[in-house]
Amino acid sequence: MTSTPALHSDPSPIVACTISRNVQDFDLLIEDMEDLLGEGWGDLGFGEALAFLRQPDAQGLEFVALAIDEEDEDELGLLSEVIAAAKARDVKVVLIAEDVTPAALHQLLRGGADEFVPYPLPEGELAAAVERLRQRPAVLQTARSEGVQLSGGGDGVLIAAQGMCGGCGATTFAVNLAWELATVTKERAPRVCLLDFGLQFGSVATYLDLPRREAVLELLSDIDAMDGDSFGQALVTFEDKLQVLTSPADVIPLDMITPEEVKALLDVAREHFDYVVVDMPGTLVQWTETVLLEAQVYFALLELDMRSAQNTLRLKRALQAEELPIDKLRFVLNRAPKFTDLQGKSRAKRMAESLGIRLDVHLPDGGKAVAMAGDHGMPLASSAPKNPLRKDIAKLAAELHSIGQTDAEAA
Repeated sequence: MTSTPALHSDPSPIVACTISRNVQDFDLLIEDMEDLLGEGWGDLGFGEALAFLRQPDAQGLEFVALAIDEEDEDELGLLSEVIAAAKARDVKVVLIAEDVTPAALHQLLRGGADEFVPYPLPEGELAAAVERLRQRPAVLQTARSEGVQLSGGGDGVLIAAQGMCGGCGATTFAVNLAWELATVTKERAPRVCLLDFGLQFGSVATYLDLPRREAVLELLSDIDAMDGDSFGQALVTFEDKLQVLTSPADVIPLDMITPEEVKALLDVAREHFDYVVVDMPGTLVQWTETVLLEAQVYFALLELDMRSAQNTLRLKRALQAEELPIDKLRFVLNRAPKFTDLQGKSRAKRMAESLGIRLDVHLPDGGKAVAMAGDHGMPLASSAPKNPLRKDIAKLAAELHSIGQTDAEAA
């Protein structure tokens, strides 16, 4: 391992460095860096890293490994500055975290970290992350120059998902439902597009480890001039099977787009895809009505608690007051009681009766595997294929596709 002065004096070229409060607390990281780069790396503290990354010499770095634990969560502002300084120099960032809360991880990943690896490091995971970083520029350059090539003539099914309370799993549901639809058949798989309408803090990009492209904000800023080509330029591809319109890189007002513009966006998406899945913001906005009216299915996710019940009642009253089609709502009980939990099932039944709704779908609690899949940027089908939540979402996707095929044949 090289010390900080070696960044200037060591004849071996420094292509990477670790950034941490004390790198000795991450002994496995030291071993992996030495195996991967030999002597071609250095070590910096947080303050030193910020100063160094602002110098022109930092452009010679290929990546930095930002290693943190729970003690560093009080320094999220400084850590975000370090990531921003690295990105300004076009230096990739691998985030290595031990016992850090999901909220802190999401903040740093949204801030621009390119890869996340948990600590203790799984064998070979750092090398795999670096290899992905090395391959990504060519892929991104191809995407920027060509965009996603779309074919029109479609009449896609619009499926929306909205949470009745924070943290009820609406984005997890939307992401995994879209992926299951995209892989529902091995031959002639349907074309699927996932739209993240959480314009301010949407996390679809995080859950699928996708870049947030500037083209998204450009598209939303001038939807009147949008066509199939400009829409395709704003999309990013996940594993060559799923097209995604992420939320913008910057926070924008939810009313930046009008109901008419939202309808135009949905029309273009449906023209080019068989299924369009929309992850809705938790807040009701002017164009919520637009999505509700256009959607074939509008999933409303809730949990077995008082906040979900109260918010569901508010939503029902709002829709009834505006004479909107409340019958389009398909209520999904997430983290539903297990088959053997008779008391929990009785509570769910009483809640549905008191609200005057029908719980159409019961999804089991996926446990820690769900959070881990989101932090690693993978759908459950890739990270935990036998997870009970994944199995139920896959079953739901198959049912929706079967209904769609039946309707298409009847037409």
